[in-house]
Amino acid sequence: MLEIRGVSKRFGTVQALDDVSFTVRPGEVFGFVGSNGAGKTTTMRIVLGVLSADAGEVSWKGVPVDADLRRRVGYMPEERGLYPKMKVGEQLVYLARLHGLPAADADAAVQRWTTTLEIGHRLGDEVQKLSLGNQQRVQLAAALAHDPEVLVLDEPFSGLDPTAVEVMSGVLRSKADAGVPVIFSSHQLELVERLCDRIGIISGGRMVAVGSVSELRARDASAVIDVHGPPAGWASGVPGVEVVDGTVTDGAGAHTRIRLTPGVDDQDVLRVALAAGPVHEFRRWRPPLTELYRDVVESGSVNGVPA
Repeated sequence: MLEIRGVSKRFGTVQALDDVSFTVRPGEVFGFVGSNGAGKTTTMRIVLGVLSADAGEVSWKGVPVDADLRRRVGYMPEERGLYPKMKVGEQLVYLARLHGLPAADADAAVQRWTTTLEIGHRLGDEVQKLSLGNQQRVQLAAALAHDPEVLVLDEPFSGLDPTAVEVMSGVLRSKADAGVPVIFSSHQLELVERLCDRIGIISGGRMVAVGSVSELRARDASAVIDVHGPPAGWASGVPGVEVVDGTVTDGAGAHTRIRLTPGVDDQDVLRVALAAGPVHEFRRWRPPLTELYRDVVESGSVNGVPA
């Protein structure tokens, strides 16, 4: 297990990280999300040893991460760390050998990963002649070629077209299925929600929420009831019911979002709704990650519960 425990970092008067703690388990894809300047890249650079923490510790399998362990980590920086005038194949073999692979193993790994990432036909091209998306694939191949024990990827999906996103998503999922902890940052919250087993939200250098999407959603569980053609304000005054979003009429009918007080029988509420008009949908509502993220960042908690 990769563990980040109590990590803090200050740059002059700016507290970039403040007691950041979370874990990434073997076989898990962990999404690390936050606004620009929230502390994602600083955290990743500390994990890799590019920066040193003012306080706290990073460990892998219970052992503090040192230079030897970092050689076994696959890292993909947000800024492309490639030599633009060097050919793709030569560069990937060179980087794999820096991680300790013998020449033959490095050649085989480069062939395997560039084929998987659909850039095998570009091995003889200079990096600068590739599209930004293909440069991103080369960067991922560099992170994978030495068969890392941990993957740390900073904005790996930036600049990718939908096909490339699916290819990269499949690679990350397959590495996790093989037992590798995978952590990546992204601003594409719909992708994070779909791909990740757990998510960490960082804001202002502090972790404000950590958990699976379902765990985070469960902290704010409203019931959504769609009633077509009810009188306006049908839910007002119903005991134990708080109207979250008032009745809105559109082409599909009227929709009212309500929150039930603990202990209220949702079937009683359904009966009231049926008396007001035909019910076409009655289900528990779970906010999408985009909405959870906004609420958490604005309040520093999920539905009033500190992370």
